[in-house]
Amino acid sequence: MSTTKTLKKLLGFTALAGAGLFAFAAAADMDPDLFEGMKARSIGPAGMSGRISIVEAVVSDLNIIFAGSATGGVWRSKDGGMTWQPVFDDMDVASIGALAINQQNPDIIWVGSGEGNPRNSTSIGAGVYKSIDGGKTFTHMGLDKTFQIGRIAIHPLDPNIVYVGALGRLWGPNEERGLYKTTDAGETWEKILYVDENTGVIDVKMHPTDPYTLLVATYERQRDGFDGNSPEKKWGPGSGLHKTTDGGETFTKISAGLPTINIGRIGLDFYRADPNIAYM
Repeated sequence: MSTTKTLKKLLGFTALAGAGLFAFAAAADMDPDLFEGMKARSIGPAGMSGRISIVEAVVSDLNIIFAGSATGGVWRSKDGGMTWQPVFDDMDVASIGALAINQQNPDIIWVGSGEGNPRNSTSIGAGVYKSIDGGKTFTHMGLDKTFQIGRIAIHPLDPNIVYVGALGRLWGPNEERGLYKTTDAGETWEKILYVDENTGVIDVKMHPTDPYTLLVATYERQRDGFDGNSPEKKWGPGSGLHKTTDGGETFTKISAGLPTINIGRIGLDFYRADPNIAYM
């Protein structure tokens, strides 16, 4: 008996010839008791995308949603979140910190790479990227050494004006931290707010009706090579709230009514029904 026929017999199958192909039919009944100890278990993949760092939707069509992942790139849904497709896989980074859609022209989408959540598992980025075709393709637009992007804000009436808050390198000093502005759609950038090499920008909020007024949160934080949930620096004098009313020409640091101790991470938002009311 050939090796092949012996193997088939041992496996309990009978070979059936037909059109040059072989199919196998069970030759013996299986005892169901043999499977009582078997349970389904996950066998992978082991690498998960982790945290979702940012979600943005197209206001004129809420079925279109973009989500940025901590280490899984950018994903797009066209059916209100029922299904998702990756749209950033061709880029050279997968860690996403910020995402902004030009609501006047939703084909224009900005992505800031480098997760802004300063965990010990955070991956670095390589600057900012722009799409002009609704996320089908992206182009790298500079700010390579910003490491982590905290937030992006787009001027609602002039898509050439974009603000990028750079948190910077989490593990040490980095002069490329701060708030950047472009007036030519990303061809050139100007750093318009800078505290020091240890303090970056974690949040930027534009006034709902006055795009020249912005609130900016700075954040002084540093990790080290051995920390878990207790980084080397959680807060510092560089953290604070800043305001501009002239599109970033000048800034005022706001302290009235705020804690007098060193501040940590700050989140910002305006009350849209009455933008005179803001929260931090």
